Amino acid sequence: MARILGIDPGLQTTGFGVVERDGARLRYVASGTIRTTGAGARGVAMGDLPSRLKIIFDGVREVAERYQPDESSVEIVFVNTNPQSTLLLGQARGAAITALVSAGLPVAEYTSAQLKKAIAGHGGAAKAQVQAMVMRMLALPGLPGPDAADALGLAITHAHAAGSFAALAEATTLGRRPHAQFRKGRTY
Repeated sequence: MARILGIDPGLQTTGFGVVERDGARLRYVASGTIRTTGAGARGVAMGDLPSRLKIIFDGVREVAERYQPDESSVEIVFVNTNPQSTLLLGQARGAAITALVSAGLPVAEYTSAQLKKAIAGHGGAAKAQVQAMVMRMLALPGLPGPDAADALGLAITHAHAAGSFAALAEATTLGRRPHAQFRKGRTY
């Protein structure tokens, strides 16, 4: 049995989702969001980037400590039309990955298209489709929020892919932590 933590990084809202994999079966453990603005952000100003990154770091570390996952997965940043937004998202993602690595977790990375294809069957799925499929796959009583659904989707994607990656690593002379294991995906 393996417990997997998925992280959907965002500067305002970072989603997290935890699932357990027992063979081919998946079980929901927890999900939610880490907010860096509004009531949940401890009074941090919108322009205070370092404090917001610390909230993400601390929040991801807290989730990792609370749920004790064995593995983690994070969404790969896509390039926006606005380069400033892309840079800010990259910093939020870096804070989340640093928190995972500092918690001793291996980190696998998946693109948004890989997540959508694994969950909804096609890379162009809408957020609502991902939410509905995650709810169905994990037998949840209601729709998870969009950020939590993406994080759960990342954990599910990794749960399905991790077995294949392990088999490939065992069958080849390459190390157990190959880079670029499949198209545009990375594992460290």
